[in-house]
Amino acid sequence: MISFLKSVIAVSVVTVLLFVVACRPQSKTSGKPDLQVEDLLAKMTLDEKLGQMSQIDPGFAGGEEQLKKAVRDGRYGSFLNMFGVERVNEIQKIAVEESRLGIPLLIGRDVIHGYRTIFPIPLGMAASWNPEIIRKAFRISSIEAASQGIRWTFAPMIDITWDPRWGRIAEGCGEDPYLASSLAKAMVEGIQGENLKDPTAVAACAKHFAGYGFAEAGRDYNTTYIPEPLLRNVVLKPFKAAADAGALTFMSAFNDLNGVPASGNEFTLKKILREEWKYKGMVVSDWGSVTEMINHGFCANEKEAAQKAISAGVDMEMSGSSYSSNAKQLLQENKINQAMIDDAVRYILKVKFDLGLFENPYVNPDLEKSILKPDFLDHARKVARESIVLLKNENNTLPLSNKIGSVAVMGPLADSPRDQLGTWVFDGKAENSVTPLHSLKEFLGGERVNYVQGLSYSRDKSTAAFQKCIAAAKSSDAILFFAGEEWILSGEGQSRGEINIPGAQDELIAELAKTGKPLIVVVMAGRPLAIGNTLKNSDALLYAWHGGTMSGPAISDILFGIESPSGKLPVTFVKGSGQIPFYYYRNNTGRPASEAFYTPIDSIPQINPQSSLGYKSFHLDYGYKPLLPFGYGLSYTTFDYNNLSLSSLSMSASGSVKISATVTNSGERDADEIVQLYIRDRVGSITRPIKELKGFSKVHIRQGEKAKVEFTLYGKDLEFFNGKDYVIEPGEFDVWIGPDSDNGLHGEFTIQ
Repeated sequence: MISFLKSVIAVSVVTVLLFVVACRPQSKTSGKPDLQVEDLLAKMTLDEKLGQMSQIDPGFAGGEEQLKKAVRDGRYGSFLNMFGVERVNEIQKIAVEESRLGIPLLIGRDVIHGYRTIFPIPLGMAASWNPEIIRKAFRISSIEAASQGIRWTFAPMIDITWDPRWGRIAEGCGEDPYLASSLAKAMVEGIQGENLKDPTAVAACAKHFAGYGFAEAGRDYNTTYIPEPLLRNVVLKPFKAAADAGALTFMSAFNDLNGVPASGNEFTLKKILREEWKYKGMVVSDWGSVTEMINHGFCANEKEAAQKAISAGVDMEMSGSSYSSNAKQLLQENKINQAMIDDAVRYILKVKFDLGLFENPYVNPDLEKSILKPDFLDHARKVARESIVLLKNENNTLPLSNKIGSVAVMGPLADSPRDQLGTWVFDGKAENSVTPLHSLKEFLGGERVNYVQGLSYSRDKSTAAFQKCIAAAKSSDAILFFAGEEWILSGEGQSRGEINIPGAQDELIAELAKTGKPLIVVVMAGRPLAIGNTLKNSDALLYAWHGGTMSGPAISDILFGIESPSGKLPVTFVKGSGQIPFYYYRNNTGRPASEAFYTPIDSIPQINPQSSLGYKSFHLDYGYKPLLPFGYGLSYTTFDYNNLSLSSLSMSASGSVKISATVTNSGERDADEIVQLYIRDRVGSITRPIKELKGFSKVHIRQGEKAKVEFTLYGKDLEFFNGKDYVIEPGEFDVWIGPDSDNGLHGEFTIQ
């Protein structure tokens, strides 16, 4: 009864609040956001402007009364990590009804891959190569988050990285700029929805601008050195896609870029973002990144940090007070000017007007009914299923028959509800997770599942339960081992020097392989791990990432052939940390390696005469190829590629060429295939990559049937930055259509 009365009161309060807002006098410029912004800006004091440029976590506001007073005084424009219907409505009422100008607050929170319905980590979603299901996943995330008053999320994270040691690889879309750009667009569109004034629309934030994923040695927050051609041809492309998709905000990064910290970098923030791209959204710093420029050695104190960040174009300071404490003096000393302040506030107010916060700053309690809706969970299952990549399937070990007698289920990730959610999950709950063990018991019946955990967590090195595992394996028809890493081993600040499967997992897998029973390994992890030994010892291997709330059912769907796996790797898998960085679109060398010149280290004679003749570019102990190439992924059927066709063998820089191939499902199951288009510019004014992804298409093909897959390649698609200009250069090009970056049908064309 008490909870019912609380609900009635909450609804009544919101109704009154909405009525009050509706009755407030409207500006003469109502309905014209730019004029509304200018009208409001003209009325603001300098303190109120600096308040809009300041964001704080309520936990650092000095207590509840101090926080409320600061809102009344207009000292904050945004809060992060404040959520909940009653809480947000209460603080918005103070901002709208009790502050001088009634400017609503912008409430932000990290909603990286789900709010309560948790989807696979973004790297896992990228393995689906399916922008449509990703767009819908982020739309669901926003609907759930907005129900708690969150109207701004610090996503998508679209940093390109070539280093799987970097913990935040989990949050991104992998190594390739074309794939990441396609998914960045989908993520922004999903977060913001079709109508920004819809109460479920949330402002997206493209982060981290720029170069954060290139941190040296994969150590988080570390230095980055990125030549301008690499910056423009690779790193910035997903951000440009996000800007073009209408992302309302950008976030400046922690790292320094070529000696200049990103939060004080005028080249990226002013020249590229504002001047070249004409970006009209708002830029926020990362947490404390303004004052961290002192640690970088770029600023002597907070005053100088504020000066450089404001001058560079960081409009709002996240979790810091350097702006509010120093901007007045900086103005007096002419180290910044009033136009810089006004521009920053314009961008901030524009976001609030665009989101409709001035018309409706409050949260409708009815929106809470959307959380964990059955169709949301169904979509989480679908995304997790399409994210799974089949990396090995000897002798058609998979799919398993649902008539199998029994299975031995073991491994530290088999029943670990929190770990399967992955990193950067603030609001998802372990009790909502459906684990693989739970799903398998539901599918087969508990009596057919022989569960022995074996290792209590991923880093466990104890062999005490090995014999019990082996006994369970011998008494079962197949072994399902759920390997990987705990959620805490990836994400921000969680860099690893070695990226092997931790603990005694590989040791236990090797012992289980000796039983002769079919051994299926499912890897649940936040990064691409060095799984060479695991691949060797398993009969089949699925890479399921940290798959979110519905990981278990998605994995069961694949294991038992309800669906055929269709995921493809969004990142190259290396053999070990010593092979990093290794990415498929690397430039060639003067001495490229090939099979003919690769001699394993244990085959090298003891007497090796000193000579450079015949030496090539490879590691003696790793060879010249990665463990698994970018774009790789198997299916329960087989696809044959034939009949590559080009509409023309030449094109102009302003023209186009159509490239097609026939893909035949030559196996015994209907399935999806992700068909990939790659090109190579053979000669350029700077050296060009050996391959570049320029298109992909996910097609469903019935067994025995064929599909013609066609791509259109425009001259603009072949543009690159050569250190001076963006150019489309004439010459000869290679083109491939195939299943991954290592295989495909080859053709040629020229640009006249």
